[in-house]
Amino acid sequence: MSHCDSNWDVNPAGVLSLALRIYIVTWNVSTKFPESISLNKLLGLENRPEQDTHLPDFFVIGLQEVNAQPQNTLYNLFKDDLWTQKFKEVLKERDYVVIKTEQMQGLLLSVFARRKHLLHLRQVETEYTRTGLGGIWGNKGAVSIRLNVYGSSICLVNAHLAAHDHMLEERINDYERIVQEQKFHVKAKEAIFDHDYVFWFGDLNFRLTGEATTSADEIRAMVARDELKQLIEKDQLLLVRREGRAFGQLQERLPQFPPTFKFEHGSNEYDMKRRPAWTDRILYAVNENNYRNVRLTVEQTSYKSHPSYNISDHKPVTSEFTLKVYEDTTERTISFKPIELWLVGEPNTIEYVIPNGFEEGNADWIGIYRENFTSLSEYLAYEYTETYKDKQHQLNEQQLQHLQNTRTVTLTFSENVSLPLDSRYQLLYFQSTGTRGVTGLVGISSSFAVEKRCPSPSFDEID
Repeated sequence: MSHCDSNWDVNPAGVLSLALRIYIVTWNVSTKFPESISLNKLLGLENRPEQDTHLPDFFVIGLQEVNAQPQNTLYNLFKDDLWTQKFKEVLKERDYVVIKTEQMQGLLLSVFARRKHLLHLRQVETEYTRTGLGGIWGNKGAVSIRLNVYGSSICLVNAHLAAHDHMLEERINDYERIVQEQKFHVKAKEAIFDHDYVFWFGDLNFRLTGEATTSADEIRAMVARDELKQLIEKDQLLLVRREGRAFGQLQERLPQFPPTFKFEHGSNEYDMKRRPAWTDRILYAVNENNYRNVRLTVEQTSYKSHPSYNISDHKPVTSEFTLKVYEDTTERTISFKPIELWLVGEPNTIEYVIPNGFEEGNADWIGIYRENFTSLSEYLAYEYTETYKDKQHQLNEQQLQHLQNTRTVTLTFSENVSLPLDSRYQLLYFQSTGTRGVTGLVGISSSFAVEKRCPSPSFDEID
């Protein structure tokens, strides 16, 4: 990484730190599609990219009740769902790349990063927990993405908990089940709260107490009189956190916006069949003292709802955070030798350099991408790399030592790899432990062109 970047700070212990901004969206979209809406305002963006003055480093999009009908599920096997496509259209113009998307029925979680951070995002892994019908059905529960960002670990949890005023105990049980069941495969970061930073958001479905004494009409009247401070004191989530019954490890700036549920579709009028409530929330936690000589910090710089979006019976909620991450001195990056030319329809051999101390995964692979790719899932072809893990028991000590040193490796792509001639391409090296395992992008080549070799002249064509 470049230490000449003016955004790096040095603490008294000589450790480099960087302030990163993360922008989180949570929205229960009530099975609606995004065709007719603009997402710019929701994302805090201007109408044209050149007008944006201060972009965050990451966008995290957590949706609930995404349309998960069987025909859409089949469609999503081959293409991004319509919501991910819509967000990607807006963010690709600002040079963001989809790092990971995880979906469980109607729950959808996507992480977008600015391209300049790609080689510093490691050990990406997803998890999910079903809590609907006692864990049989995935209409409720949580999907999570964890990753290392430079030298810090972050866990992002998008949850949809049990609904209705009287289901408080079920919501608490859902929370406990998610915390207990979600286990990752990264050493010392197996559980959600093992991470340096945790962001937990979603349609948490907590309602207001006093169902017998405070009617929907009375809640609406208090909102109209801007008596939100009095009303939030009835909030179930606030109460269970104070009592230590759930979400006790998380913090939240109390909402200063009106309840985000339940609205008449297409309007800003509350649907009085339900008591209005702050169901849509964003909470966070930081383990400040996880490391010697450094102190982790997070600052919540905004927390608001967006009432102009009215396709759903929920209003979307966003929050922006500034958090401190530290240099990972163990981080290693693969470098590719320049590719002068790629010939279509022929085997193509590449060379890359493995640095000293780099540990290959047992399923590392190199993918071919179009230049300026917009998602890490957009590879056009791939080959697994040479791996020595299965051979190591056969090697002597001198040979094992050689594998720890810097070395150049060659890899040949099959002649069956077909690339259109009208684009330029890049190679991406992924360090991976296999299906649903831990993965990270650790190398990006410079771009290269492809050509088709002119056919040799036939005997009749030779004078």
